Amino acid sequence: MDHTVTLVVGIIGIALVFDFINGFHDSANSIATVVGTRVLTPGQAVIWAAFFNFVAALVVGTAVAKTISRGLVEPSVVDTSVVLSALIGAIVWNLITWFLGLPTSSSHALLGGYGGAAIAKAGFPALILSGWTKPVAFIVISPLVGMSAGLGLSVGLSWLLHKRAAASLESLFKRLQLVSAAAFSLSHGANDAQKTMGIIVGLLVATRTSFANAQGWTHALYVPNADHIPTWVIMAAYTAIALGTAMGGWRIVKTMGTRITRLRPFGGFCAETGGASAILLASALGIPVSTTHTITGAIIGVGVSQRVSAVRWGVAGRIVWAWLLTMPMSAALAALAYLILR
Repeated sequence: MDHTVTLVVGIIGIALVFDFINGFHDSANSIATVVGTRVLTPGQAVIWAAFFNFVAALVVGTAVAKTISRGLVEPSVVDTSVVLSALIGAIVWNLITWFLGLPTSSSHALLGGYGGAAIAKAGFPALILSGWTKPVAFIVISPLVGMSAGLGLSVGLSWLLHKRAAASLESLFKRLQLVSAAAFSLSHGANDAQKTMGIIVGLLVATRTSFANAQGWTHALYVPNADHIPTWVIMAAYTAIALGTAMGGWRIVKTMGTRITRLRPFGGFCAETGGASAILLASALGIPVSTTHTITGAIIGVGVSQRVSAVRWGVAGRIVWAWLLTMPMSAALAALAYLILR
């Protein structure tokens, strides 16, 4: 029993480390536009984003966490080695792409790692194929939805406000961008923290027989099924991602905020608002989407609304290649980790 407790607690700790790195790696999603437009300083922006990452715990449900914990991998396959290997694969890929300054999806890194570790243990029958349809499809759909939202808002508001003085609009959208940045940070926490919650709950359900008669604090480790998300798991996951966001992944902030296209407060507002709306809708539906893909698409949409040449398509192309490689690379790293652990 003591060995099992130590192992499970250790893996939960590693899951929260991944969640911290997720916030660190993906902080650019929340703050790049507001920093790129100079509405907030980098220090102010990360505190603003981290606060609303955590606030999401109080206003958003757990539909995404339940999708991760029970809808992707056959429950009989999940064990401590599978979960640990999935986390190792995702963490390694996140650190590689952070070092390269590429805004890849921590979500897809975790999903790829989870699938890769399960396949290494039991082959492709370990996957619940119907559960992977939406996450894989949204690799393409997320950036398209984000781009459409950013483009549509930018064009629509430009048409509605074209008679207003440019100086007054600049001042207005500087204030509004604080609201849109908060909304996007809330959506980021809402979708991404739940993925770590889902992994932790999947682990606890897989090891539940070990804790069925537990006493004291270890009783909190007993989770009868994936429909139950303990409060301590929710709060721990949101705290970890908020702390990671507060640290800021500055290499990726520079790519997102200045290298894809040049943003003004108006464009930053449109990108953040469009991206946040799409992600909050997906969170309510229990779809684990990539906040990175969505906000990058929204930024491109805002750039295209000015002119097609306003987007640095070479940078965008590098990002897309990194997106396509994320799931298979994190799956391969997790499978390798599983074989070593086994």
